[in-house]
Amino acid sequence: MTLMVDIRKLSFINEMAKVGTNGVAENMGKLTGENAQMDVTKTNFIDIDDIETQLEPGKRVGVRVRLLDPPHGHILVLFPEASAKKITAIMLSDVVDDMSDVSGKMARSAVEEMGNMMASGFIDGWADVLGRVIDIAAPQLVYAPGGDIVTRTAALGGDDLALLFDSDLTVPSYQIEAEIYAFPDLEEFVEMVNGIDVQTA
Repeated sequence: MTLMVDIRKLSFINEMAKVGTNGVAENMGKLTGENAQMDVTKTNFIDIDDIETQLEPGKRVGVRVRLLDPPHGHILVLFPEASAKKITAIMLSDVVDDMSDVSGKMARSAVEEMGNMMASGFIDGWADVLGRVIDIAAPQLVYAPGGDIVTRTAALGGDDLALLFDSDLTVPSYQIEAEIYAFPDLEEFVEMVNGIDVQTA
């Protein structure tokens, strides 16, 4: 197995992150009616064993989405609990006047829907860059310490590395933090990136 990425293609990995997060922001903007923005501050291949040291402590709520087409693997969209509460308020603002009346089931459903919207926007961005369709399975709600979720998801693929996107999501009326992790099948992913046609001068 070779995981050597053509150095000329490294910018494409950053471009995929940028396009993916633009898709997230676009979906968030449609939902809130505000000019949402999501910036990727860092893109890293990181050793699975080191991921927990990169995470802020505390529980996360979010979704795990499985890719049914190449590059296969999973995408994780996670929110700290405080952000998950804000998301619940956004998602249910049209149907609930008093948030104290919201059941746990409704709150989980709201976060699941938001996570799925974000994951779909991200994956659609990838599909555009790669010039292909990437179908996804139904999202799976996750709620546990962040390190546990990431480690368990990484174990599903069997690779030693994950693609980690440090990103900031800004919606003017809401300060929402979100974390996106990609666990593509690395052999497929590298092959696809290396197969992208680079325009040479």
